[in-house]
Amino acid sequence: MNHVNLSARIAEASPLRYTPAGIPVLNLVIEHESEMMEAGVNRQVKLTVRAVAFGVLAEQARVLELGKLFKFTGFLINARTSKSIVFHIQAFE
Repeated sequence: MNHVNLSARIAEASPLRYTPAGIPVLNLVIEHESEMMEAGVNRQVKLTVRAVAFGVLAEQARVLELGKLFKFTGFLINARTSKSIVFHIQAFE
């Protein structure tokens, strides 16, 4: 199963753009920071990931405040142009 829930802050937001079919797209960079237990030891976790939202969700996300903490839900895929990961956002709160 490829389902991700991530609390993160928006570090960067590109201007809203549109696909050739007219679908709104918003590219983001989001940053997560937390402390997790691993092998019985607390570990500081920092993560920066590219993210994208499409359609109505992209239009709603374009007004989100940079630096504010949000809960994002979505899935991961490989970027079309590289082997890096892109988080596809399906919901946020």
